[in-house]
Amino acid sequence: MRTTKQIILLIVFSSLLVFSQNKLLTIRDVTTNAYHLYPENLHQLAFRPGTDEVSFVQNKEDKNILAEKNFQTGKEETLLSLDALNEKLVSANAKSLASFPEFEWDTNNSFHFWNGDTLWNYNFDGNSLSFLNGVKEGAENIDAPDNNHAAYTIKNNLFVAVNNHQIQITNDTNEGILNGQYVSRNEFGIFKGTFWSPDKNYLAFYRKDQSKVTDYPIVDIDSRPAKLVNIKYPMAGMTSEEVTLGVYNLKTGKTIFLKTGEHTDHYLTGVTWDPSEKYIYIGILNRDQNHLEEIKYDISTGDSVATLFEERNDKYVQPLNGLFFVKDHPDEFLWLSRRDGWNHFYLYNTQGKLLRELNKGEWEVTDFNGFDKKGDHLFFTAAKESPLDRDFYSVDLSSGKLKKITDAPGYHNVIMDEDGKYFVDSYNSLEVPRVIRVCDDEGKTISTLLTASDPLADYKIGKTKIFKLKSEDGFDLYCRMILPADFDSTKKYPALVYVYGGPGIQLITNSWLAGAGLWLNYMAEHGYVVFTLDNRGSANRGLAFEQVTFRHLGTNEIEDQKLGVNYLKSLSFVDTSKLGVTGWSFGGFMTTSLMTRTPGLFKVAVAGGSVINWKYYEVMYTERYMDTPQQNPEGYDESNLLNYVQNLKGKLLMIHGTSDPVVVWQHDLMFIKKCADLGIPVDYFVYPGQEHNVRGIDTYHLYDKITNYFKDFLLESK
Repeated sequence: MRTTKQIILLIVFSSLLVFSQNKLLTIRDVTTNAYHLYPENLHQLAFRPGTDEVSFVQNKEDKNILAEKNFQTGKEETLLSLDALNEKLVSANAKSLASFPEFEWDTNNSFHFWNGDTLWNYNFDGNSLSFLNGVKEGAENIDAPDNNHAAYTIKNNLFVAVNNHQIQITNDTNEGILNGQYVSRNEFGIFKGTFWSPDKNYLAFYRKDQSKVTDYPIVDIDSRPAKLVNIKYPMAGMTSEEVTLGVYNLKTGKTIFLKTGEHTDHYLTGVTWDPSEKYIYIGILNRDQNHLEEIKYDISTGDSVATLFEERNDKYVQPLNGLFFVKDHPDEFLWLSRRDGWNHFYLYNTQGKLLRELNKGEWEVTDFNGFDKKGDHLFFTAAKESPLDRDFYSVDLSSGKLKKITDAPGYHNVIMDEDGKYFVDSYNSLEVPRVIRVCDDEGKTISTLLTASDPLADYKIGKTKIFKLKSEDGFDLYCRMILPADFDSTKKYPALVYVYGGPGIQLITNSWLAGAGLWLNYMAEHGYVVFTLDNRGSANRGLAFEQVTFRHLGTNEIEDQKLGVNYLKSLSFVDTSKLGVTGWSFGGFMTTSLMTRTPGLFKVAVAGGSVINWKYYEVMYTERYMDTPQQNPEGYDESNLLNYVQNLKGKLLMIHGTSDPVVVWQHDLMFIKKCADLGIPVDYFVYPGQEHNVRGIDTYHLYDKITNYFKDFLLESK
C-alpha cells in the first residue's frame, strides 16, 4: 500500500516538474514585463555608518522597504517602509514617492534624499522628517555632495544652493553657451559638468560654447503643425564645441577661468581637485586624441603650475578617469593608463615624479574601488583571471604585492566600507543567478544577504555555452551559443547572429545568461541557434586587440564575424541556408555591413539605429577611431555603406527612431534613398519620437516586429 502511494506521488511530482519546466517565454515577458524574470536583487546596498549593518531596499510582501541585516549576528529587520515615508512627506506638504528614493546615510541614525527640488533628512530618533536644502523649480543636473551645498542648472546657466540660499553663478543669454553641464558628448568618462572642492569652498564647472557647432534638425510631431527642434551636433571633421573650466569662489562670489590655452580645439578631461583646494588637475587631450598632457593649475590665478606627465600614442589615447589621491597621502595619486598596452595603475607624486607602476601583465583593471583605512593598500576590480570574469583585488602601494580577494568564479560587483575592512560582494555567473554576501578584506564570507533562485527555472531555456575561436592574427575571440530548447543534434536549425562589435563594449561575460538578454533566449527557445562573437576592437582585451580596427571601422570586424559564421556552417545541426543577423547602433552598422560587404552570407537581417557613413557621426567618438574625413578619406570611403548598397542580397529590415540624437536619422534615410535610386528591395520601419534606444510601450512593438521578421523570412522560409 505504502509503495503504491509512493509510486503515485512520484508520478504526480514528476508530471508537475515536467509541466513546470515547459513554460515558454513571450515577447511581453522579455520586454515590458522583463523585470519579473531578472534574478532577485537587493538595491541601494550600503554600510550603515558606525555599525555592523548593511542596509538595502527591497520589495517584501508587496511593500517597498528599507531594511538592514547585521552581518555579525545575522539579525535582519525592516527600518522604514515607503508607505511610512510617504506619510511624513504628505504631512510636510511634499509630494509622495512611487518608490523608495535614492538616499545616503548621514549618521548611523539618519539619511538624506532628494524629492524633486527639495532635500530632506529622515531621522530614526522620533521618526522625524526635516527640510535641509532646496533648489529652484526647473533645476537640472543637481550635484549635491552634502546636506548644505547643491550645484544645479536652469536652462544654460549655473546656480548653487547653500543652506537654501540661491546664488546664480553665470548669466549667459546666448543659448549656445552652456554652463555646468557635461561636455564632449559624454566621452572620456565625462558624465557631469560640476566639481565641488573637498571642503566645498569652491565649485569648478565646465563652460561649453557650442554656438559655432552646426544645428541639426529634429522634428517634433506632437504639435500641430509639427515643429522643428534644433540640436547641436558636431560631425566628424567639422567645427566642434569650445570648452573652458571656471572656478567659482563661494566666499568671494567671484569666478576665474583656468588658462587652458588660446587654442580651444581640444578636450578637458579628468577634472580633479587637489586635497588642499589650492590646485586643480586637468588632462588636456588634443583633438587628434593622440597626445595627453596632465597639467596642474593654481586656482587663485588660473595659471598652469606644471605639466606632470604626457602620454602619446600613434593611434589614440583615451583617458577615462581623473586622478585618485591616495588616502592620507595628499602628495600622491594614482593614474590609470594603457600606456603599456593594458589598463594599469601608476603611482605619482604631485610634482609629477613616477614612483612605480603598481600592476603589470596582459590583463585590464576595470574599476577603482578605494583604499584601506591608512591608505597603504589599493582595492580594485580587474579582468585578470579571464577577460570574461571580474574579480576583486588589493595591492600594497609600497611593495606592489597583489592579492586576489574574491574566490567564486564569475562577475563581481563590490561595495567597500569606509575603512576597507569589509565589502559587500554581489556576484553572478553563467551558473549562478546572484549571490550577495558580506566579506572581510581577506575574502572570507561573514554573512550571506541573498542567494537568488533561478527565475527561469519553470521555463524551457536552451543550453548556453561559451568557447573561443582564433582570429587570423592569433587573438582569442570569445563566442556564446544558445542552443534551442529540446535541442536535437540530428535536426537542422536556423541560426541567428547577434552582433555589436564596436569599441568599449563586451557582450560575452561569465555572468548570468553569459551576458545575453532575455530576447535572445526567447529566440533560442523558439527554434534558433543563437550565436554571438566579440570581435577584435571590442572591450577589455588590451590596446592591441582594440586598435586593430583603427582608421578602418568595420573591415577587420567583418573578417572576425565571418570566422564565426564559418564555424556555424561547420556544425551539422545548423541549416546553412537559414542564417540571420541583427544588431543595434554599432551593431546596426555591423549588420548592414555584413549584408552589403559580404553579400549572400546572411539570408535575413534586422539593423537598428545604424551608422551608415561615419562622416555623419559625432566628432569625439568617430575621430578617435577614424581620424577626420580630411585625414583619412580612404578609411571613410571603405566603411561608407552607401558604396555597397548595390551588393545587398536577402531580406533587410532597417529600424530607426525619428528623434535619435546619437545616430541621427539621416543615416538610414540616405541608405533607403540609395536603395530606391538603384531599385534595391529593402524594408524599413521608424518609431516616431523615439531616440537612439526605443523605450516604453514601443519596446514590445519593436521586438514583436523583429521576431516576426525572422519568423516569416528565416524560420518558416523554404
